[in-house]
Formats: sequence, structure tokens, C-alpha cells
Amino acid sequence: MANKIKHKMGTTITEHLLLCEDECPTATGQFTRLLSELIIGAKLISREVNKAGLVDILGLTGDVNVQGEKVRKLDDFADQVFIWRMQRSGLLCALSSEENESVIEVPENLPRGNYIIIFDPLDGSSNIDANVSIGTIFSIHHSLGTSECGSIENFLRRGSEQVAAGYFLYGSSTILVYTAGQGVHGFTLDPSVGEFLLSHPNIQIPPQGKIYSVNESYSLYWNEQTTAAINYFKSDRNHLGKPYTSRYVGSLVADFHRNLLYGGIYMYPADSHDPRLSHGKLRLLCEAAPMAFIAEQGGGAATNGAQRILDIKAKDLHERTPLFIGSRADVEMATAIMQGKNS
Repeated sequence: MANKIKHKMGTTITEHLLLCEDECPTATGQFTRLLSELIIGAKLISREVNKAGLVDILGLTGDVNVQGEKVRKLDDFADQVFIWRMQRSGLLCALSSEENESVIEVPENLPRGNYIIIFDPLDGSSNIDANVSIGTIFSIHHSLGTSECGSIENFLRRGSEQVAAGYFLYGSSTILVYTAGQGVHGFTLDPSVGEFLLSHPNIQIPPQGKIYSVNESYSLYWNEQTTAAINYFKSDRNHLGKPYTSRYVGSLVADFHRNLLYGGIYMYPADSHDPRLSHGKLRLLCEAAPMAFIAEQGGGAATNGAQRILDIKAKDLHERTPLFIGSRADVEMATAIMQGKNS
């Protein structure tokens, strides 16, 4: 549903959220407070990213996370910042991080709220040492109320149940993009005043794009349907009459953000070279579902090559999925080809 509120460029994120509250008679202010806590965490991370080459924040910690990936120092810093702030916000029932194997509970001596949050503290962290754009992704749900706060059932949900989702992009500027089910809005951090200011109101992804984003080094491991879908964008048989432009950063937030603004499709298919990736690489709950919510609210689409991402009910906290996301016409074409409906 498109947001009917008039948004003025330069409005602070706090002003924006308060305006949205005024338009919703049932608003309690808790979501505004929760997003404010996330913003403080993002400011702290942005500060460290901007001076990463000057302090001991680059490189590896020596640990390996639940995904089997080497943990970078900035990864660990971001994870600890968000956990510390979220646990003490008084707004959460429990939380989950891509870096942690199990649900993270709010200590009994701290107040609890009615939200749960699932987040990837630093997406694209393999790019940190090369000074490539990275980001934070978050997904917010209401607690079910029928389960214990720390129960995994509180987290194994369909993406369509999300209350809000968003990401922070740490690049040439620091940007927040979020949706609460009433359109998609982008805010850019003005370092001179320390505020996120509305810079991209009511973002709508073009219905059809000119860019495709995929890691083609894995093409030997794709199945026939995946290869056919990607070859469509590389051929002159598409609506452009010429190949789409290839753009791939290797950071989901950076690739998605570009395509959200310019149009196009991001693809991370399943592949056969690694048993862990046979069902895709990206995490359903902390990566695919929040991005799918943003994409659909901006007029785009997201599937796993067979079904809508937001319709998938998670079976595991760190469940992986293929992802085809971006301009609606492009995603629908890729999905149709993978289903053998168009070739």
C-alpha cells in the first residue's frame, strides 16, 4: 500500500516517524523507539567503518560463526553493538543474529517488550578490508504471545508477518532504507548534524530494469533452468533487445540498493559445488525476507525461483534460500523461465 503521508525532503527520521504516528491512531510510540535504538547502533558502526583503516578494526578475530564463515573484527563489533542496545531497549521479547547459532534472550533483570528482531549485523563483511560498501539488515515482528520469549517458534515465521524491515548501507554516505508496510523511504546520515534526513521519499523500483546482478563464477554449478533464466538477461531476446548490464558488488545491501533505485534483478541461485549452498546461500529470515518486504513495498517482487519469498514459512533459524529480487517484470520473467513456463 502506498504511503498517503506527505513527505518533505530533509525531514529528520524522528520527525518522519512522529508524523507517521499521528496518522495511526493505534500507534504507541514503541516502534519509533525501537527504530531509534537501531539508528544509534548504526551510527556507532558507521563511525567505526569510516575510521576502519586507522584503528585495529580490520582483519579477522580468529573465530568462525554458525555459518562456517571466518568472523571479521568489524563483524563482531557490529554484532555486539546491536545485541547490547536491543537487549536494553525494553522493547524486545528476544532477538536473533546471523552471527549466533541460537535465539538471544533478553536477560531476566532487564525489561521486555512485544517485538522480536532478526538481523544481519554486517552484510558483505568479506568486502570490509577492500573498503567496499557493506550494510546491516533487520527484520521486525510482533511476538506471537503464545510462546515463550526465547522460543524458536517466535522466529520461524512467514515474511508476510513482518511489521517492518530495513537496512543501513555504509558506503560513500550512510543510508537507512525501511518500510513499515506503508511504502519505502530512504534517509541519509548528515554527519555535520548527526541526523538521518529524508532523501528518498516513497521509493518505487522501476517495473522493468536494465541491470542484472549475479556471481557468474558459479555458473558451472547452476542447473539448466537457472542457466536459462540468467542467459535471458544476457541475450538480445529480452525487452531491451540487447543484453542487460552486469553489475555485481558481492554485498547484498549494495547490490539491492542500486537495483532498488535504478531497476533490475539481483539473483543468488542455488548451486551444486558446495553442499551448504544446494538450497541457496542467503539466509531466509535475516536477509531474503526483509529485502523481499522492502522490494514488494516498493513495487518489486522476490521469489526463490518457484514461490514468493514472503510466503515461505521458515523451518530453521538459519535456513537458506535462493533469491531472485528486484523489478517485478524481471523477477516474474526469471521465475517463469525457471518453472519452464517461458524459454
